[in-house]
Amino acid sequence: MKEYNIELKYRARELRREMTGTERLLWSKIRRKQLNGFHFYRQKILGNYIVDFYCPAASLVIEVDGSQHFEPENQFYDEERTAYLETLGLRVIRFTNRDVLTNIEGVVLEIMKYL
Repeated sequence: MKEYNIELKYRARELRREMTGTERLLWSKIRRKQLNGFHFYRQKILGNYIVDFYCPAASLVIEVDGSQHFEPENQFYDEERTAYLETLGLRVIRFTNRDVLTNIEGVVLEIMKYL
């Protein structure tokens, strides 16, 4: 089990309750071991971060990025966060909200490549 910041526990629960529509759509495709039996967690705490989706068996983190992620200060934060997660031996893949909403099957096929 990866170490995590217990202080983020309640925030992670809140994020699970308040998932965006895009996150809900992707979750509906990857939950309950639908992808070759791989188990995913949603809004999982890893270190000092909460990731959108995490598959421990594949050491895979999936992030769904809304428009705020394209602002320069947020891009820097995302790069820093990705670098940290990679030091834990995790692979991070990102999809935009648009990718998920307009091409969910393509997104699922891309995820399958990493499993």
